[in-house]
Amino acid sequence: MTLNVLSVASEAVPLIKTGGLADVAGALPAALAPHGVAMTTMLPGYPAVIARAGKLRVVHRWDSLLGEPARLLAGAIGANKLLVLDAPAYFTRDGGPYGDPAGKDWPDNGRRFAAFGRAAADVASGAVKGQRFDLVHAHDWQAAMALAYLRYAPFDPAARVPGVMTIHNMAFQGWFEAALFDRLELPRGAWSIEGVESYGGVGFLKAGLQLAQMVTTVSPSYAAEIRTPEGGMGLDGLIVSRGDRSRGVVNGIDIAEWNPATDPALAARFTARTLGKRAANKRALEAEFGLDPDANDSGGPLFIVITRLTWQKGMDVLPEVLDHLVGNGARLALLGSGDASLEAALRSGAARHPGRIGIRVGYDEALSHRMQAGGDAILVPSRFEPCGLTQLYGLRYGCVPVVSRTGGLADTVIDANPAALAAGVATGVQFSGVNYHGLAAAIGRTVALYRQPEQWRRIQRNGMASDVSWSRSGGEYAAIYRQLVAEAA
Repeated sequence: MTLNVLSVASEAVPLIKTGGLADVAGALPAALAPHGVAMTTMLPGYPAVIARAGKLRVVHRWDSLLGEPARLLAGAIGANKLLVLDAPAYFTRDGGPYGDPAGKDWPDNGRRFAAFGRAAADVASGAVKGQRFDLVHAHDWQAAMALAYLRYAPFDPAARVPGVMTIHNMAFQGWFEAALFDRLELPRGAWSIEGVESYGGVGFLKAGLQLAQMVTTVSPSYAAEIRTPEGGMGLDGLIVSRGDRSRGVVNGIDIAEWNPATDPALAARFTARTLGKRAANKRALEAEFGLDPDANDSGGPLFIVITRLTWQKGMDVLPEVLDHLVGNGARLALLGSGDASLEAALRSGAARHPGRIGIRVGYDEALSHRMQAGGDAILVPSRFEPCGLTQLYGLRYGCVPVVSRTGGLADTVIDANPAALAAGVATGVQFSGVNYHGLAAAIGRTVALYRQPEQWRRIQRNGMASDVSWSRSGGEYAAIYRQLVAEAA
């Protein structure tokens, strides 16, 4: 039996992206199709989404969606079904999905994403002719209120639509002042610790975690970490209380989009059997970042970093180790944006080491492909990382991941310790301690490995042979969906 699942997310590639959530939401429909799941993705109608979505048709109207008119538009992302909530009062504005052009959160984010959840619950429970779903899969706090409306105010109370709540990052919880509750059009019974109340306010993610039939997060290690006070960030008790209704399913990547053998962004395409062709990509990357060429690859590795410049990502430590990195004969190409003080510190490091460190502030998808293909190793020194995708791209492209031992980074990279090297299974370098000493030691280990060419190529090939696709994880999600639908029947 084919299951019809409504995936509710605030972003999805290729229409709108600010982070890894978009990659996951964009990849899930194709990942689940082989497992008998027909997934429809529902997105807010940001101007960029409506402009890029192509032909859309109106399938439903709300005269008042939490006080504002709205339409539901239907279309497709390639072969995958798409629904877009066109609510101009909430989503037609300059800036990003969550903040204004200056990067400050929109003050009405609570109403915006509550309305999005209200609409998703209506759709899932039968408000739209021809749109019926067996299950709702909500992603992060922006979609979590769909599960609250399904529980407390569904369009059709007989629908009994179960929900999955996926945490992509526990640090973002969607907490709002209690006054918002009176504008949500929920019954008074929803205002309780068993409902949407959280620490005296309205907790969107908390509501989703409380009311979902299954809570998932994006790696088994992160699923364990959020059960602790450090990782749970105030919601660890709730996660623990969910017992076996909370589990980790590791993310995959789109291996058709990220394929070094066919990638049109590269100077030279290659496979694990033709690693020598990577050299052309390295030369092109050196030129693009203004780095001194190392035509014989006789020095240290060319490290890359592709990230948001934030404390979570360990980027406050990176400027401290730049002199150490260069002193070890290595070079660095960085693509990212975020904290202005970190941008300044990294630019200062690049100014101290011209030709050895290149910085590009911003984000460029094609450039990120070229960096994975041309870099020798990718640094991912995150303090916490629910899953991480850049290390998976690195594995796929023979760019050896150097990662902190946390969350999905620990689950997806096999450390090049003596036992793993002897067994021939290492795929990268793990380290503990996101501080100067931890990161500097990891850089030193990586340089030493790089200077053993046969060992280094073995690590690259192991990484490229890793299964980083959605195949296994798609099957896990499909099994969860079928379990919950059977329970709700």
